[in-house]
Amino acid sequence: MNWLVVDEILKKAIEEDAIYGDITSNSIVSVDSKSTVELIAKEDGIIAGLEVFERVFFILGSVEVEYFVVDGDFVNCGRKIANLKGSTRNILLGERVALNILQRMSGIATISRKMCEKISHTKAKILDTRKTTPNLRILEKYAAKVGGAENHRFNLSDGVMIKDNHINAAGSIEKAVAKVRENTSFVRKIEVEVENLEQLKEAMEAKVDIIMLDNMDIETMKTAVKMINKSALVEASGNVTLETVKAIAETGIEYISSGMLTHSVKALDISMKNLQII
Repeated sequence: MNWLVVDEILKKAIEEDAIYGDITSNSIVSVDSKSTVELIAKEDGIIAGLEVFERVFFILGSVEVEYFVVDGDFVNCGRKIANLKGSTRNILLGERVALNILQRMSGIATISRKMCEKISHTKAKILDTRKTTPNLRILEKYAAKVGGAENHRFNLSDGVMIKDNHINAAGSIEKAVAKVRENTSFVRKIEVEVENLEQLKEAMEAKVDIIMLDNMDIETMKTAVKMINKSALVEASGNVTLETVKAIAETGIEYISSGMLTHSVKALDISMKNLQII
């Protein structure tokens, strides 16, 4: 985890939540007040983001966190995740920012784990996508990894992926691939998104490294896998859900990318409860 990047995210989040301070807590709680509070899971799921949660209080200062689980652990509803001890004002000031991030990251890890379990009997691997919350990608892709998924491109600089709009801009798959080979290093793998078997033939003729089967039905996907016959890596994308992922994996593809891991995730319900002044 790049803590310089993460700290900037957290500092901006704290400022957003209390741009002129926490007027409620500052009115009620004395500067020297200290307390303890428990971090408790309110539903079953996979925990991810504990270090990021703690980093909020590191930035604010004077709060210690004691954990009873680690990232990647499954927790049941009611499980105590951690105890916090220290400045009451800082506990209350950091509570919502820390919880929001931990809950979202844990939600991503939970759905990632569920999706990976659905295909564990196959050779396929689950990939995340770039469909992440702007400026939170480093956290969300980490959470997907904790859940068992693999990271796809982190950003547009990571690899070549020729999609439908690139093909339209170039005029054809053949022309798009030729342009990429002309203008990028030979060490870069080239991935092409195809929507039908005609496009697949064109991508194969261009000898690309990875072929993404986009929004194909299961029977067409099976045909595509046979046609490719291991001449390129095969990725499936589009309409990948917990209900569809098993059938997709059983077509024989190697990778399945799913935007729902990050763009449609439900946060895991976690609360800070039972604050006591000490």
